[in-house]
Amino acid sequence: MWAGVDEVGRGPLIGSVVAAAVVLPQRHHIGGLRDSKKLSQSRRELIANVIEREALAFSLAEASAREVDQLNIHQASLLAMRRAVEGLPFEPWGLLVDGRHVPETTIRLGIAMVKGDDRVDAIKAASILAKVHRDRQMVALHDQYPEYGFAQHKGYPTPSHLAALKQFGLLAEHRRSYGPCRNLSGD
Repeated sequence: MWAGVDEVGRGPLIGSVVAAAVVLPQRHHIGGLRDSKKLSQSRRELIANVIEREALAFSLAEASAREVDQLNIHQASLLAMRRAVEGLPFEPWGLLVDGRHVPETTIRLGIAMVKGDDRVDAIKAASILAKVHRDRQMVALHDQYPEYGFAQHKGYPTPSHLAALKQFGLLAEHRRSYGPCRNLSGD
């Protein structure tokens, strides 16, 4: 069995980068699998529920905003993916990873696939689970700090997020190494 691996949250100014690893049955009946960015929020939520029921295994993991700041976003993404793979209840034969890089793990066979989230169902499933998880984190953060609008922009550097940063300042969860945040923090 191969595990599909993907991450989300490289571009936002706040929060963790989230990764998922998913092992699907060879013959599955999960309809609607696509790259998470090509699905509406409601479709992602529905499909995520089916993935969680039908997958042979899945794991979600993160690298925190502090780790993003300490390591850089590329290394933090690889760390989140490694943690997701290590969180699987069994070791898959190999990894199919969206992008250009395979995280270092004990699994010897890993294939990086540019646009893998358009081509491989297990990667599509990982993309969906990771996106749903991160979006839920942003909604929870919105509940704490509604003035920032996280439920709408999910932490991306939109004009409304940048305006909220200028008006209300940085939160502990903001990534200090990202330009708009670094400029406000004076680092």
